[in-house]
Amino acid sequence: MSNVPHELLYTKEHEWVRIDGNSAVVGITEHAQRELGDVVFVELPDVGKSFEVGEPFGTVESVKAVSEIYAPLSGEITEINNEVVDSPELVNEDPYGEGWLAKFSFTTAPSGLLSAAEYERYINDEANK
Repeated sequence: MSNVPHELLYTKEHEWVRIDGNSAVVGITEHAQRELGDVVFVELPDVGKSFEVGEPFGTVESVKAVSEIYAPLSGEITEINNEVVDSPELVNEDPYGEGWLAKFSFTTAPSGLLSAAEYERYINDEANK
């Protein structure tokens, strides 16, 4: 069973979101990194670039696959985690901590995100298909 911190919000594309005022930290979930396997490359956008909810904003490449990372909210990138660009294994080692990917600023509150309980149900339902 995946670790799903209850203080975070989630997407069905397996991103997590930590909201703090009008900013949000985004990463991929433990479930996602486990499904991907060893992450070997992370590509993130430039600071200042804006994205709409659902739009790809980066990629994570593993030994198994290349996966796009989708913006869980509409906003502007205010910071990227250069540590994961230099050491992509951080995504596997600490997906909810040192393995965060980007920080967004937003003016409209995000909607459509899942609570931890909803995300746990979602990944369980997906596993049982």
